[in-house]
Amino acid sequence: MSEGTALPYPVKELLTAARLEVAAELRSDGKDGTKVSLSAGRRTAGGDGRHEYVFDCKKWSDALDGKPALIRPSRSTGPWSPAEVSRMPEGKVRVVTGADLGAAPAHVQIREDDSATWRVLAERLETVGQPNHPVRPASAGWTLGQGAPRLGSSGNATVQWVAGWNSLKLNPRQRQAVEQALASDVLFLWGPPGTGKTDVVGHIVEGCYRQGHSVLFLAPTKVAVDQALERTCELLSAEQGFEEGLVQRAGDITVASLRDRYGDQVDPESIAARLGARIDGSLSRLATALRETQAGIALHDKVDGLRADLAKAQRTRGAASKERAAHVDAQNHALSTIRDQEDLIRKIGMPSGMFAGRKQAKLDEAQDRLRGARAAAQQATGQRADAELRLRLADKEIGVIERELAAQQPRLTALPARPALLSQAEHIRRQIGELEEQRRKIADTVRSTCRVLGATVTKAVQTRKLLDRIDVVVVDEAGMVDLPSAWYVAGLAGKRLVFAGDFRQLPAVTKGDGDRKATPQDREHARRWTARDVFHTAGLVSAGGSVVPDARLVALDTQYRMRSAICDLVNTVAYPDAPLKTGPGDDSRIPFNGLVDAPLLLIDTSAQRIPGRDHQTNTVHEAAVHELVRGLQYEGVLPGRKWQDVPAGERATDRLAVIAPYRKQVQALNASLAYRFGEQYDGLVDTVHRFQGSQRPIVILDTTAGAGRQPGYFYQGTGLSSRTCRLLNVALSRAQDHLIVIADVEHLREHLPVTSEARRMLDHLEAHAQCISVDQLIPVREAAQLAALSEEELARPAFFPADEVPRAVSWDIDRARRSIEVYCPFLDTRPVRTWSTQLAKRVADGVRVTVRTRPPEEQTTDAAVERVRGLVEELRGAGCQVEFRERMHEKVLILDATVLWHGSLNLLANSGPTDLMMRLTDPSACERVGRVIERARKERAAWNPRPSRQPDASTKAPGGRRLYLNVPYAEKDEAKRLLGARWDSQRRQWYVDADRVSREQAARWLPPQS
Repeated sequence: MSEGTALPYPVKELLTAARLEVAAELRSDGKDGTKVSLSAGRRTAGGDGRHEYVFDCKKWSDALDGKPALIRPSRSTGPWSPAEVSRMPEGKVRVVTGADLGAAPAHVQIREDDSATWRVLAERLETVGQPNHPVRPASAGWTLGQGAPRLGSSGNATVQWVAGWNSLKLNPRQRQAVEQALASDVLFLWGPPGTGKTDVVGHIVEGCYRQGHSVLFLAPTKVAVDQALERTCELLSAEQGFEEGLVQRAGDITVASLRDRYGDQVDPESIAARLGARIDGSLSRLATALRETQAGIALHDKVDGLRADLAKAQRTRGAASKERAAHVDAQNHALSTIRDQEDLIRKIGMPSGMFAGRKQAKLDEAQDRLRGARAAAQQATGQRADAELRLRLADKEIGVIERELAAQQPRLTALPARPALLSQAEHIRRQIGELEEQRRKIADTVRSTCRVLGATVTKAVQTRKLLDRIDVVVVDEAGMVDLPSAWYVAGLAGKRLVFAGDFRQLPAVTKGDGDRKATPQDREHARRWTARDVFHTAGLVSAGGSVVPDARLVALDTQYRMRSAICDLVNTVAYPDAPLKTGPGDDSRIPFNGLVDAPLLLIDTSAQRIPGRDHQTNTVHEAAVHELVRGLQYEGVLPGRKWQDVPAGERATDRLAVIAPYRKQVQALNASLAYRFGEQYDGLVDTVHRFQGSQRPIVILDTTAGAGRQPGYFYQGTGLSSRTCRLLNVALSRAQDHLIVIADVEHLREHLPVTSEARRMLDHLEAHAQCISVDQLIPVREAAQLAALSEEELARPAFFPADEVPRAVSWDIDRARRSIEVYCPFLDTRPVRTWSTQLAKRVADGVRVTVRTRPPEEQTTDAAVERVRGLVEELRGAGCQVEFRERMHEKVLILDATVLWHGSLNLLANSGPTDLMMRLTDPSACERVGRVIERARKERAAWNPRPSRQPDASTKAPGGRRLYLNVPYAEKDEAKRLLGARWDSQRRQWYVDADRVSREQAARWLPPQS
């Protein structure tokens, strides 16, 4: 696009939305992600806006390896900065960032940069409209209800494209969806849970392939891609070319069954390796053939050479023979001359007489001739010998050549003529060259064979070229796809677009619409252009969340997953305007048992509520899950502790899912159940998001709310399009046979609006489910019972009434063998003296006793400071180790790092338990509580609640300024002691003197709106 050319609508709006997501991510605290602390940093290089540092790292997380990262100083609440992070030897970490952290930053934190995908999306959107760009604004516009896409139905013609179409077990709506998809430009498929959406999508992909189209199948998660792609493989595995990559998966395969069944056929690397092996095999065979051909050519050349050598040797022999004859003649002639001259010399004799001179002349002449003849004879003899040697050598060479020819010539009879072999060798060389070129371009070859490609939406956005040609784009789980990404991938479709999903299940994970540091205008922009899904933006869902009749939309209306009672609950919460029907079969697939024998079970924890740190954890609910699992193990529904070699279908993760709304509760449940089973079960406990697309015979939904003052953000939304409705829908609809909901019903009813979907869930459960109180699951015990319990019963969670707690705790203290840890914020004289006597005896027995309390300096008066110091010394005198924790308010007792007493247990203060206490036997829970308290101590600065001056009478309450608090009844004594809180009988609310107590000091009890 040339400079100044406007971006096509709505790219500008989508770009802004993507950039708002980047900004929101950089401003977020990243509390749900993995963080790593780095220390002792030093700058090693800097310049051009880049700073390189080396830090010490005590504990690295492998989850950050190779990931884009963010960095900021520890304890900072400012924005994060992008960074390149790499590990070095000896616990060092190298960081390169644009942020100037100073020359020697002492402490920083790094975490994964979840905004990286948004940055790439923004880069892709910036280039839309340029020549040869893959995005077609026309098809992308269908996500916004733009244009006039062709709609139709393939009807009877579907049998050509879907194998066994007439005999498939599809209901009318499922058939309508396939037929409409194969004859339309666009289809929106609404597939509520259990309605067979995956099968329908599989047949749509199958039909598009057989129509000759190349299909790009997308989903927001790897699991969703793999599950749908496995179904597609089942439908197309018999097609020619399937082994060569007809169907492929771009990216890592996550679902084990897809990997095991079709991994080698759909993984491009495996296909490339297999294709490469085939090419290498062909190259090896061609190399062998070339060597054989070249050997044939060499044999021809050798025989031809031998023949030439033979002819040459024969010529040499002929020449040598002639020379020998000539030299023999010359030798004979010389010998004859010698004889003649010798005879002449004898005849002449000694010269004398009158003719002596004449005779002497003749004698001299004869002797000259004799000498010449003798020289000629000698020369002829040597030349004759040379000729005879050459003749013998020629004869020998001829013999060797003739024998070699005799050996080699028969081999030629099995070979083509030399010109044919030369032509064959050239052909082989050309084949080798072509294969070597294919080897170099094997990735392109693999891509060119693909007709159906599965990938995540993120992968499709980040990869510049997935397929050579994309005719059809199918997006599954489309309700989870943010609008900018959905618009982008929709634009990749050359001919057809299918969006399948459920706009009442999980929405896209976005942050811009909830970024409290953004402007209201930016949050509204993010809500409109990021958080909405394509069903809403295409005009298929009204502002109130109800479905708008539209020819582009086909809604599946019959579910085959849930028993009818569970389906009725799901309809009540999420589909009141379009209730699902239940297909045939309404029986449970798990063994009959007395614990879980009804489709719906509500466990009410209202009467046994124990306040906690916040709304994100609930120890009572954790214990209830623990007891449910224990009972299911006892009934034989779940495998026992460390049960090995469990058959498929009977494993814990085959039969059970435990879902909680908050990650902290998931972590607590995972630790608790690992102790219960003896090992960690991946996929047994998780948040709602991680269970999208899966199902289990038994689902336990731990609502968690009840321990904190408010239910939390999970329950804040109302309306069919709200996140609360969508999250609840997913959680409830994972259950096939039995759904167990653990809820503090009174707490939720107190805080939830009447119109809340969560409220409707409770109403339906109370009317139609089997309802029990949690104390029917977790026993309420008396202290006297402890001594008579078996070890197995002692290991169970149990409630104790307030008046039974001291004796039960005393019994546990007497049984401790290694350690006793008391967390008690306040110390009072009578309980310290009462318990220190018993604790001193245990110290004498070798038990380590540790008391953790607030420093005396945190008391509100100097007299109180001195009193607490005296009590600390009294405890130390009894042999207890006393450690101080600033601002602590936890009230916990841990024995032998195994037994945990949880609730309002101020063991060493006058304000003892006022309600039920819970006793847990769980080492993981003990460790977790200790870790939470230690972390809370480190993150809070020390403070002194005593005022620096005494207020004037005119500023004292009730005439002074009041700061009203939300103080639970169980914490009233603590608020009175710590802050001097008073009770306003008219407002029925606790308050403090605002001139004496700051908002920071009272932050723990400040109402959320204050």
